[in-house]
Amino acid sequence: MFFLIPLLSFFLLSVGKTFAQIDTTKQKNEEEEAGEPTNFSQFQGEVEEATGVKRYCTSKVFGITPNKLISIGYDYQLAYKMTSEQETQSINATHGLRVLANFPVISTNKITFNIGANYTESNYNFPNPEKLKSPLHNSLHNNPLRSTGLAFTVFKPLNEKHFLLFNTQHEMSGDYRLDEWQKLNSIRHSVAGVFGWKKHDRLMYGFGVARTYRVGEMNYIPVILCNYTSGNRKWGIEAFFPARLHFRRSFNTRNLLLFGYELEGTSYQLRNKNNEFNTLIANPKSIELRRSELRFRAVFEKQLHNFIWLSFQAGYRVGYNFQVDNGDFFRGFFGNQPYLIQSSITNPLYFNFSINLVSP
Repeated sequence: MFFLIPLLSFFLLSVGKTFAQIDTTKQKNEEEEAGEPTNFSQFQGEVEEATGVKRYCTSKVFGITPNKLISIGYDYQLAYKMTSEQETQSINATHGLRVLANFPVISTNKITFNIGANYTESNYNFPNPEKLKSPLHNSLHNNPLRSTGLAFTVFKPLNEKHFLLFNTQHEMSGDYRLDEWQKLNSIRHSVAGVFGWKKHDRLMYGFGVARTYRVGEMNYIPVILCNYTSGNRKWGIEAFFPARLHFRRSFNTRNLLLFGYELEGTSYQLRNKNNEFNTLIANPKSIELRRSELRFRAVFEKQLHNFIWLSFQAGYRVGYNFQVDNGDFFRGFFGNQPYLIQSSITNPLYFNFSINLVSP
C-alpha cells in the first residue's frame, strides 16, 4: 500500500493546482455563457428568514458521470502468467459477466437512500489443464470465481454546505455454483463513512475512513472524496481515494472520457470441493484467495439514446494481491502471518464493455 502515497500526493497537488489557476472573473463569464443557473446561496439567509425553509446540499456536481441504474457488461483480460509455489502456468484469458444495479429508495432534499446489487464472475482459461500441479490452479480451472452482493448508500445533507455519506457492502465471494450457494459466514462486510463539504455546484469533497476488502483482505484505511468540475465544464475530477481516481474530459453532455485507475478486490472462499488443498494442510478452516488488482484505464462514456449509455474501457491490469490464506482474519499492512500459498500474477491488457441505463 506504500505505492499509494505518491498517488495521494499527486492527487492533492493536482487539485490544489487546479483551484489555484481558477480566475474568478473569467469563471463567472464562462458560467454565464454556459447558461449555468445563478448561485442563490448568497441570498440563503434572506430566503430562510422569509420562508422558514431550510436549504440542503445535493449529492451531485455539474458534469459528473451519469449514475448507472442498471449495467450489463463483459470483462476480458488478455494472456498472462500465474505462479504459485508448485509451478508457473500460462493463462490464455480471464473473462466474465458483470451486472450492476442501483436504485433510489428514498430521495428527498433531507436524505437519499439507495440500494445496489452486483454480480461478477471470472473464468480462468488454462491451455493445458491436464498438466496442472498447483492446488490453486486446479481449483481455478474447475470453478470460476463469483461475487454476489448488496450495497446500501445513505447521503444525509446537514445544511447547504455540509453532508454525511455512508456506504455498506455485503458480498458473498467464492468459487460457488449458482445452484450451490455458500454458507452465510462467507459473506464479507465492508463499510465507509465520510464527512464532507459542498462548496458550490461544481465542487464537493470529504474525508472519512473505510473497512474494506479491496486490497484482497480486510483492512482499515482513510478515504478522500472529491468531485470537481471546472468553470468551463470541460474538465473534472471524480475520486474516492484510494479506491479510485479519475480525471474527466467532457466533450459535450453526451460524450465523456475518463482516465485514471480503480482498485478492485475481495476475499474469495474456495470450497476445496475436490480436496485440492488437503495436500498442503489437514482439515483447512476456510481457504481464502486474497485477490486484488489495480486497473489503470481510459473509459469512454457515450449516450446512445435518452437514458441508454455505452461504456467502453481499456487499460492495464496490475496484480496487487493474489495469495491464499487458511481462514479469514485481520493481517493489516504490517502483519507477518504466513500465507498458505504464495502466488503471483503478471500484468495483461484488459477490456470492458457495458450497456447502461442511467438516471435522469
